[in-house]
Amino acid sequence: MRLTEKLFRRITDEVTKMSSGTKIMNTTCRNCKYPGSEIDRCHVDDSSVTWSAEYPDYKPELYDSERLAGKPWADPALGTEEYRQIKFNTKDGNVDRTSHLGNYRIVDGLPRNPIGRTGIGGRGLLGRWGPNHAADPIVTRWKRDANGIAMKNPITKQKYLQMCAIKRKDCGEWAIPGGMVDPGEQVTATLKREFVEEALNSDTRPLEIDIFFQLGGKEVYKGYVDDPRNTDNAWIETLAMNFHDENGDLVGRFNLEAGSDAARVMWKDIDRNIKLYANHSKMVKAVVQRLQAHW
Repeated sequence: MRLTEKLFRRITDEVTKMSSGTKIMNTTCRNCKYPGSEIDRCHVDDSSVTWSAEYPDYKPELYDSERLAGKPWADPALGTEEYRQIKFNTKDGNVDRTSHLGNYRIVDGLPRNPIGRTGIGGRGLLGRWGPNHAADPIVTRWKRDANGIAMKNPITKQKYLQMCAIKRKDCGEWAIPGGMVDPGEQVTATLKREFVEEALNSDTRPLEIDIFFQLGGKEVYKGYVDDPRNTDNAWIETLAMNFHDENGDLVGRFNLEAGSDAARVMWKDIDRNIKLYANHSKMVKAVVQRLQAHW
């Protein structure tokens, strides 16, 4: 093996230790049926996830969901002339094909998941080959009693934190009300748009919402998402930002209403037992630590 190849493999292994200093592992996107299909992923044990691990019998199926056909937001299919025009690892027109983890490899004409094997190739349900960029607004407030006083844990003396959470229609799990970044859209615009659409079920923004988001948020995570839709050739990356309503008099006072992709929406109490979609719990824990809330 040439030195350059050895070096690249070492770098590929190291990216699993990036993103907020936490080791990343493909977990939810392994050893199960691919979402929305009857296709079984190839078995990949923990020791075989990284591409540097020998796995000579690894021959995953290439799968593109039929739901992608004819969608204007989806990339062209593999093997087409339009596909060959895609410029990976760069800004390709209005589409950002760069990764938060650095340059990813192109192997046999296909972008390779930088975290490792998932047991299936193709795009699956994802619109883009390579990184699919999302934005996750973690909107929080303090839990208050009937008198409007922030409640504290009697032992830790730390205040209880609540987050705006949606229950996803596709899998029934609670999640941050985020979504995909549109081509040419600023991530800050995506954060606000997704919150309004999914948690307020509205196409218009009340003035208080504009004020709230203009106050700015704190970045808590930027990187790979261990999402069940990921494949060897398409994966989700996100920017998660915390927008905290300290006094509860801006977004905290609004009645929440589930949008089109959500079955339910609520102000959900946060503690160490919270169960959320993909690796959203890790992002929320970072918010708890930042605000020194009860966990």
